[in-house]
Amino acid sequence: MKQINFTLNGKPISLEVQGQESLLTIIRSYLEQTGTKYGCGIGECGACTVLIDKEPVRSCMTLAEDIEGKEIISIEGLSSEGELHPLQEAFISHDALQCGFCTSGMIMNAYGFLLQNPNPSRDKIITGMESNLCRCGAYNRIVDAIETAGKEMPKEVKL
Repeated sequence: MKQINFTLNGKPISLEVQGQESLLTIIRSYLEQTGTKYGCGIGECGACTVLIDKEPVRSCMTLAEDIEGKEIISIEGLSSEGELHPLQEAFISHDALQCGFCTSGMIMNAYGFLLQNPNPSRDKIITGMESNLCRCGAYNRIVDAIETAGKEMPKEVKL
């Protein structure tokens, strides 16, 4: 067993784990935060995307031992004081989801992307999001939502 310490959604976490568990397992099973989804299990689909130190990563491919001292944000950490994040609002208003399975990963990848690329062009959004898959094919609405959110995100949140 191994002790790990990290921050999840602004809260310090200290857990005893075996060390070879994925971050996805830690978030979902140990901490019961189920917004982050298990998709393919090999880092290809993006359903499990979270941010580590403001960079989008596939939590299914990140080991527990690699998150020591890191700041992690999952989909549950985007809303604040009961208010949805502008990106979450944009996904709702643009109906950028159908089954919803990929949505949390899409939003987290988009959030990391927008932190690095404030007010990106549509083409840049498409390129930045092409590693996340949507089985329902809601890509145009997803791009529309990200474009809207990029304009609405508070400037102080962006890097």
